[in-house]
Amino acid sequence: MNIRVTVCVGAQQTCGSRNLLCGVAPRRAFSMAAAGTVAHGKLEGRKAAERRVRSFEEIPHTGRSGWVNLVKFWREDRFRHLHLHMERTFKALGPIYREHVGTQSSVNIILPLDIAELFRSEGLHPRRMTLQPWATHRETRQLSKGVFLKNGEEWHADRLILNREVMMSAPVKRFLPLLDEVARDFSQMLQVRVGKEGRVEGGKRSLTVDPSPDLFRFALEASCHVLYGERIGLFSSSPSLESQKFIWAVERMLATTPPLLYLPPRLLFRIGAPLWTQHANAWDHIFSHAEARIQKGYRRMSSSQAQGSGAGAAGVRYTGVLGQLMEKGQLSLDLIKANITELMAGGVDTTAVPLQFALFELGRNPEVQERVRQQVRVSCAQAGGDPQKALQGAPLLKGTIKEILRLYPVGTTVQRYPIKDIVIQNYHIPAGTMVQACLYPLGRSADVFEDPLRFDPERWDSSREGARGFRSLAFGFGARQCVGRRIAENEMQLILMHILLSFHLSVSSSEDIRTTCTLILQPETPPRITFSQL
Repeated sequence: MNIRVTVCVGAQQTCGSRNLLCGVAPRRAFSMAAAGTVAHGKLEGRKAAERRVRSFEEIPHTGRSGWVNLVKFWREDRFRHLHLHMERTFKALGPIYREHVGTQSSVNIILPLDIAELFRSEGLHPRRMTLQPWATHRETRQLSKGVFLKNGEEWHADRLILNREVMMSAPVKRFLPLLDEVARDFSQMLQVRVGKEGRVEGGKRSLTVDPSPDLFRFALEASCHVLYGERIGLFSSSPSLESQKFIWAVERMLATTPPLLYLPPRLLFRIGAPLWTQHANAWDHIFSHAEARIQKGYRRMSSSQAQGSGAGAAGVRYTGVLGQLMEKGQLSLDLIKANITELMAGGVDTTAVPLQFALFELGRNPEVQERVRQQVRVSCAQAGGDPQKALQGAPLLKGTIKEILRLYPVGTTVQRYPIKDIVIQNYHIPAGTMVQACLYPLGRSADVFEDPLRFDPERWDSSREGARGFRSLAFGFGARQCVGRRIAENEMQLILMHILLSFHLSVSSSEDIRTTCTLILQPETPPRITFSQL
């Protein structure tokens, strides 16, 4: 899944009717003022343009000094609550504000109409914020960069090749059975565990656990099966220590990224700062793990070709994204390694964590859970074992994932740099400015969603108003949307499908989960879920 970065600073307190951030009165409701483009100094396109376009400097802001803001940011421990800071700041300043923290500056927006205007100005080669700590790691280790860290024509050429293997309908149809196999095995593993460890109630067994460790293993097993075309045995009674170390390395990499975004990573590299060393060591382990898998896949494919059976031959098992890229030879081996490693690193926590939230929300909303289950049962009965047909017949599964990512977006922002001057909320924004769509406050805004805190997968029915454009942005938008989107979406839907076919979910408390940010949004404490046999 795509990881996005928040650039923001801790909010200060308001006093009376004036806001001490910059002398702007707090705003209760957002203006739905039109956006537009600028030509010859004039706003084009909509009636709202008849008003004077205000300057960039007039955009409400959280303070002019980036370094003062950064000190406040560290002192108030805002790294862990970026999403809540953004929500508070939009409520105080309105639907657009500027933020300057350390070396980073951004304009933050929240309304779908404004995000649509940003999308229209992204150009043929959309650019988003470069995660400089990641880029510095590749440069100092002399490693190739994948599409996540590239921009321009170089990004475009590589992305088109990857799209043909992970985004188009034909490859999705080929890797769906692999994901379904892993999801089915996970459900069976859970059934065995409930049968052995669960307590008997009403003649059936139930087990209350923190499912997060198993969900991380599921995400890694599923990703490996699709990317490398092989299982790595994480559902065995004694999963490999190496795979667990990979999960730890991903978690350490994600946790150390945000602090490094506001500091010069090259300087930290030169002085051997402990924070940089932890970050770099985590990436080194991720690359080492991926390298071992890639080499094994390369040997397997070479052996298969020597025996006269290509990866695309009729009746031959799908060899995974790695095998397809190697066979077609459109990317160099170094670029294949870089992109496969990025997909692996971005496909574990970003799938396992939303699944924690999904199980929790289904558990505390039993009526919603039952509606989804009934639809899944009917669809599976009619699908004849075809996972694609099963998912197509159960749109509430996709609605559940979209609803979870609305309430708990993995990445808290989507960034773009407009290629031309634009006007948003009647403010002039120069070309090349980093503009962020802030997903957490967007998903919980009453100006965008009816009853926004209610968990309602049916709100995404295409016939309903809430399903209109630029409201579901967890995977990004346009040409630069998450390259692993199809893998992640189907992976999460399939595991929920198999769990709902086997278990009733419940939770001991319906209180909201407290959330925190590393590079992704996650629960402060993983929720405990009760799995009861049906």
